Amino acid sequence: MLRGMSLRPLIAICGTTGVGKSKLAIELALSLARDHEHHEHGYRGARIINADAMQVYAGMDLITNKVPVEDQCGVEHLLMGFKKPGEQYVVGQWVKDAMQLIEETHNRNQIPIVVGGTAYWIQHLIFPNRLASLEKTELTDERKSDTSSPAPMSDQLRRAVNSLSPQSLRLYENIPKQLGSDDIDREEAFAMHSLLASLDPQVAQRWHWRDSRKVLRSLNVIKESGKLSSELISEQSKVQEQPRYRSLFFWLYAKPEALNPRLDARVDDMVQRGLLREVQELIDLAKEHRQQDATSLGTSSEKLESDSPHFDYTLGLYQSIGFKEFSQYLSTPDPTPQMYSAALERMKLSTRQYAKRQVKWMQNKLLPAIYSVNSGEADEGRKMGVYLLDATNLDAWKSNVQDVAERITHDFLANRPLPDPLSLSDSARQLLSIPEKDVSPTAVLSARRKIICPTCTINETEPVMIEEGTEWTRHVNSRTHKHMVRKAARKAEWESWKEKRERGEISRERSDERELRSRREGDASAGSVDVEDSISLLHDDGIAKG
Repeated sequence: MLRGMSLRPLIAICGTTGVGKSKLAIELALSLARDHEHHEHGYRGARIINADAMQVYAGMDLITNKVPVEDQCGVEHLLMGFKKPGEQYVVGQWVKDAMQLIEETHNRNQIPIVVGGTAYWIQHLIFPNRLASLEKTELTDERKSDTSSPAPMSDQLRRAVNSLSPQSLRLYENIPKQLGSDDIDREEAFAMHSLLASLDPQVAQRWHWRDSRKVLRSLNVIKESGKLSSELISEQSKVQEQPRYRSLFFWLYAKPEALNPRLDARVDDMVQRGLLREVQELIDLAKEHRQQDATSLGTSSEKLESDSPHFDYTLGLYQSIGFKEFSQYLSTPDPTPQMYSAALERMKLSTRQYAKRQVKWMQNKLLPAIYSVNSGEADEGRKMGVYLLDATNLDAWKSNVQDVAERITHDFLANRPLPDPLSLSDSARQLLSIPEKDVSPTAVLSARRKIICPTCTINETEPVMIEEGTEWTRHVNSRTHKHMVRKAARKAEWESWKEKRERGEISRERSDERELRSRREGDASAGSVDVEDSISLLHDDGIAKG
């Protein structure tokens, strides 16, 4: 048996939703199990480790697109369907669980195949400290919440805490471990973000003030570690990171013109097979959790019944595509066929958009991390292979995907030479060829900063925050921003004109003429911003949510 490498092998299958990742994983596992005594590498089969953030939840098999048991072909699937729908399960917890199962799998002389669409999880598993991850302490902090003694503060954190206002200090001393099942109110959300901005402005710029869970996680990292998150990230950047495993990546890809119709058809099939029934079950479960929270807080049942239906779409399985779209439809007393059609189209659109984001993550995050290791000082045993398999034509699945993946897998495990990844297809040559990118934690921290648009911010306690770069460019060219710029210009012009009139620089005749012209143009109140109109536009452009 050839085991010349110091790191144990792992196969990871990534790609967009609906492209066939689970199908390929099962095919590879079966290939490793067949005639294993004749394989040069000597491994006896494989186990599949789920890396889909929604498939970790029990039940709701349609909305999470789990592989039915009868289609698993006897291959063991791990970390699937073991969490309650409303339970929070974050990347650090998954990495810890996955590492234990990978070690167990290797000890059984089998290969772990990690498969799923949550590439962020896979990346964090393969590259310890590679991401500027604020969940790092979940893996390294042995104190956690089972000890009452706080970690000693670093000098930077102590100075930041000493500079807090009394109100912010009280909030810091009473930071909750996690949020309840309901959304946090806007005032408290902004207060938490302001606290993070006072303590660690570099990290605060990464999160929108409404992204309460990430803000809270950042604050808890600070409190548990005794260091600013930016300090931890700076420390990570000083270490030359190496992968945990000798890894082979398969990126399963289909061109959008072929994939999108498949995704639409899959949504239709999910609805026909009972998706709405699962959504209703989740609605009932969410209401049950809300009732429990209300009881613990002493909220009256009458008050609870009078409130409109409310769901936390950032918690657990309630994040899944399909729940938000159809929960609104099912919670309406008298839903119409038009509402159903709109919900169906929103789910299809959300699915296509998610697939697009998954491709961007591969190109902007995972590939640069892999290439960074391969181009560095890592020895050959730590360098990783990444192969794009073109699943655009399903009729050619066996020749373009299955056979290629099986051949590369067996060569990888036997330490035989592997083909040039760019040679497999035109899609591989195009999508795997990316410019070099700095993937150090400090570089990641400084990227994708959120900045406030003062022009579009109506209420200073609810600022409009936009990500730098493409998002900012899109914003300043949007109908909303241009409308607000015109409003601000008219207000500035009006204020300037009033000052000149008060100084006597404008005659009474010109003053009367100006006011008359303003009335004719429907702009008699040129000095004020039409708040209702502006908020409506912000909602239309998706900036002011909730």
